Amino acid sequence: MRAPTLASRFANGLLLMNCRNYGRPVAFLPNPASSPARLFAASLRSRTVKTTAFGRDFSKPDVARASSPDSVNGLQEYNRLLPCPSHSSPLRVEHLVVPEEREGPALDFICKALDLPPLFVADLIHFGAVHYALVCPQPPPTATPEQIRVFKEVTKPSVLRKRASIKGKTVREAQKTFRISDPGQFVEAGTYLRVHVHPKRFPRCYEIDWKSRIIAVAESYVVLDKPAGTSVGGTTDNIEETCATFATRALGLVEPLKTTHQIDNCSEGCVVLARTKEYCSVFHGKIREKKVKKLYLALAVAPMPLGIITHYMRPVNMAPRLVSEEFMKGWYLCQLEVMECKEVAWPESVVEAEYSVEDCGWTKKDVAFECKINLLTGRTHQIRAQLAACGAPIVGDSAYMPAAIAEMANPGINPFGKFKKVYASEDDKAVAVAEWVAQHGKEPTLAIGLQACQISWDDGEHVYEARDPWWRQR
Repeated sequence: MRAPTLASRFANGLLLMNCRNYGRPVAFLPNPASSPARLFAASLRSRTVKTTAFGRDFSKPDVARASSPDSVNGLQEYNRLLPCPSHSSPLRVEHLVVPEEREGPALDFICKALDLPPLFVADLIHFGAVHYALVCPQPPPTATPEQIRVFKEVTKPSVLRKRASIKGKTVREAQKTFRISDPGQFVEAGTYLRVHVHPKRFPRCYEIDWKSRIIAVAESYVVLDKPAGTSVGGTTDNIEETCATFATRALGLVEPLKTTHQIDNCSEGCVVLARTKEYCSVFHGKIREKKVKKLYLALAVAPMPLGIITHYMRPVNMAPRLVSEEFMKGWYLCQLEVMECKEVAWPESVVEAEYSVEDCGWTKKDVAFECKINLLTGRTHQIRAQLAACGAPIVGDSAYMPAAIAEMANPGINPFGKFKKVYASEDDKAVAVAEWVAQHGKEPTLAIGLQACQISWDDGEHVYEARDPWWRQR
């Protein structure tokens, strides 16, 4: 009897890989049809990288329940990714390994493996929602013993040596993932594919007059007043609906604009997009050398003291970003300077509704406090996390405000706060940290009170300012 191949081993029991998403857990509907393949669909809890596997036999993949008009009998239909829906579909990430008998173009394999229309799969590839690796990546700690056993078997040196495509590569190099950019790209037996069937969407991109958001056009760069609710350079599963893409089209440029730095999706304001790869590298160098200065306007629910605010951020690359006023070994230094803080009227309800500003549970909505901030270090979510830690979370920040409110009600709940408790063991502290993380909410839908109001570099030789922030509208 012929020994099972690398591809057939995975076809009979595919490993669930560790990947990060921000969707809610998805329940998949069972399909009574049988199939020789057995796949796992990944559903990841928001704010964690823990995974839950749903494995079953099917010839047509399970699909998530949908309540949108694009559904029949509660089952999702797949036509095209455009026009962009106003709602977000439930998370669906499929992990596949190409069987020996199904080598060929990536589009053909995915269509057959997931029973998806060719045009829809072509759209996914165009959006950057399909990734591959020559060898299946390392399984997460949550993998089952059977999944680990299969992984070890198919990554044996004796198996990998038979594949010419990975000769000269280490296993780690062969496990590195890349985007598939061409529907006709050949995928050989043993190739790992990760398909984001429901990519994160940015409907706000189609509502913006992008030409009106252009601040400056220079020979080497473009300065854009980024709208809230958009992504500067894209996400893991969507590099199409981005500021860089839409600004490129608005200006009629042949060469796509390139991302030089990021601001949060829920923030608005100045971003610099490079027109060439060379200037992209140049601007990155200016950032590293601290030649770029960024000023922000933050609309906080409480006043902030003037001066430099210092925290240390936990070195975990996922939200929420936890900070401590006390020095923590290995944690990142976070510093900002509050230059001004003035009392202003709380945004009008019609303006909040227009920008989908979330309530977040803050009850005192007569006044807010507009702070001008000089960002001295540029950590992800830094201003949001630091202001929340000071008891002055940003208006509409559904991720950090709930935790700030919880800490006001119960000061000892924050294991890194001023009133932190003394824990009997590291296990007790780990539990407290997990509980503190759980106090945070989900990422905002559209806008928060945060704007990158000015960007400058080379000692003020280049200075650009954004328009008035959304909360000043009347």
